[in-house]
Order: sequence, then C-alpha cells, then structure tokens
Amino acid sequence: MNDVCVVGTGTTEFGVREEGIVELGVTAVGRALRSCDVDREDVDALYLGNFVAGMLEGQETLAPLVADSVGLVGVPTMKTEGACASSGIAFRQAYQAIRTGIHDVVVVTGVERMTSAETSEFTRALGSAADHGTDGATGLTFPGFYGLVLDRYMHEYGATREQVAAVSVKNRRNGASNPRARFRSPVTVEDVVDSRLVADPLRLYDCCPAADGAAAVVLASADVADSYTDAPIPVLGSGHATGRSAAYRYDDLTTLEATTLAAEEAYDEANISPSDVDVVELHDCFSAAEIGDSEDLGFFEKGEGAAAVAEGRTAVDGELPINPSGGLLAKGHPVGATGIGQIYEVCLQLLGEHENQVDGAEVGLAHNLGGSGAVSTVTVLGGPSRV
Repeated sequence: MNDVCVVGTGTTEFGVREEGIVELGVTAVGRALRSCDVDREDVDALYLGNFVAGMLEGQETLAPLVADSVGLVGVPTMKTEGACASSGIAFRQAYQAIRTGIHDVVVVTGVERMTSAETSEFTRALGSAADHGTDGATGLTFPGFYGLVLDRYMHEYGATREQVAAVSVKNRRNGASNPRARFRSPVTVEDVVDSRLVADPLRLYDCCPAADGAAAVVLASADVADSYTDAPIPVLGSGHATGRSAAYRYDDLTTLEATTLAAEEAYDEANISPSDVDVVELHDCFSAAEIGDSEDLGFFEKGEGAAAVAEGRTAVDGELPINPSGGLLAKGHPVGATGIGQIYEVCLQLLGEHENQVDGAEVGLAHNLGGSGAVSTVTVLGGPSRV
C-alpha cells in the first residue's frame, strides 16, 4: 500500500460570494495547483464533493466542468455526495485510489453555492439529506434533530445552557481572526442564550450559517511527493462509516455511531489514540454537535464535553484546541465544501502557518458529518517531519 501526502492546498473565502459555482471550484483548484509544483500533465484524476448544486443551481456534471476549466482535460473525474460530508468522502476516495496504486496524483475539491437561494428553497434542498419516509414525514428539520440531541444531553448529563453557549463564543472568537470566515465578530454567552429561538433549546447563535465557497487539495503518493513540495503533509489515517438514518432508530441520541466507527478506523490506521491529537477541526453545524462530536471522537468521556468547552480546555491555548478556524459556526457551512475546508485548515496548522496557530501541532484531525448522523469521515494528518 502506498503512503499518501497532501502536497498542495487552495481555498476561497467562505461567505456570500458573487461567483458561479463552477468559478468557485476553479478558483480553489487553481490555487491548490499553484501552491505546489504539480504540472497538469501529472494529475491522474479529479474528485469533487457537492450536495445541492443540482437543486439550487440547476447545475450537475460539476467535476468535468471544473476539470475542463482548469486545463485537466482528459482526466477521469468523479462527484461524490454524502450531504454535508460530500467532500470528506471525495477525499477518502482519492486517498484510497493513491493508496492502492491506481493513481499517483489526484486533485480533490469541494464546492457549494447556497446564499442566493430563497429560504424555502434552501430549506427544502437541505432537508433532502433526511429520510423522507421517517424524519421527513414527521416534519423534523436538522435544527429540530439537534434540538432533540441537546435536550437529551442536558437531561442525561446535567450540562447547563451557558456551558453549551460557550461553544459558539469560542468559535466566533476564533473566526474573528480567520480571513476565510463568514462571521468575524465575537459574541458573548448572553448574546447566545438571548438570541432568537430556532428549535428549542437551540437559538440563533447555536446554528451555523449557510455560505458559498470552495476548497481544494492536491494528493500525491509519498514516493513522488517531494517532487512537488518541500513540506508534504502525510495522511496518517482515514475512516469512513455510516450510521442510523433516522432519529427514532437511535438508542442514545447523544452518540452518533457513524463518527465513532469512522474515528476507530482512522485511529487504527494511524496507530494513534485520541490523546495523540494536537488540533481538531470537527463538524460543529450546531453548538450541540461540537459537544457530542468531541465525545464521539474520544477526546472526552461522555457528559464531559460541555464542561470542557466552558473551562477553556478546547480553546486555541487549551489542552486540545477544537475548531481554531472558527468552525462551521463562524466560517459558515457551504455543505459540499466543508470537508475539504476543514482539511485545509488542519494543513495550515501542521505547516505552522495558521492565523490561530496551535503551538507544536504535529498531529491534526478533521471530522466531517452528513445528514442526521447518516455518514461520517475522519482524517488524521501529520506534520512534514512524519513523512
């Protein structure tokens, strides 16, 4: 099996963008290609993650359109879909293609454009990630699902509303210094708990914003990686798993097994434990999600995640920094681009180039989640010294 490295990265800012969806993808891929010395003739394939372009933009066939526009004519392309985990899955597929020797160099991108849609259209498109026969039939939305998760978590473990609000406070503080984030103004605990009710007990500042954006990476076999960069980022482990497709099928709403299974696979392949991880970008689509994810990924015991945030243990200078980019709560959530956007942020940390740099970061983890816990990917990356 071949070892695999990230040799190039590129992104757009996340937020309200004027460009079309193909142009966003072209910008991110072009920046990733220019960030390293990869000739287009060396690229064997392009993988693209996207979720709602067909519904909101009327534009499918995105992968070949982006490939053609950046001069990758003739290469095989693939579009992957897994709701909010679409580009995490694209990364996983490209990684496996190199690891098994099918390809040597692959471009992976994620792209989404959402803010130009009317709220009703946007809500209908995102709702298609739920099972229409079960959650959809009851009218359960994603804020409704995570409202149930948070209600159960506070009941089971005695977490306070102020502890949960600390997630949004931390991530908005981190996003304030990230030029790629949609929201760059901090909020207080009082701002969060007094904001508009969305799905009890979730309030407005507990929810991530929609966004437009794209991100891309160039993956290469470790055998050729040093031809393209002096600082390759090795992929130490990768996991991809599915979970329950509807809320009524969970015995415990506070644990999403897609995450626990994907994490177990990634940790095993990387031959590490959660305590070896130095920096994390995880799927905080809602404040409740960050708390549950941090426990499902093994960083805290069940019921301790909310207190850990409130005590500053997940701050940039804490024992385990989580979402120093600002996460989805501050960066925004262009769903098809989110997974690669998380990997982009982790790569900056491992290169020592992040605006909210974590001192001595040598192992980073990116966690991407789709639907009501239906699918998840976990990627473990190492610093250049680990090649």
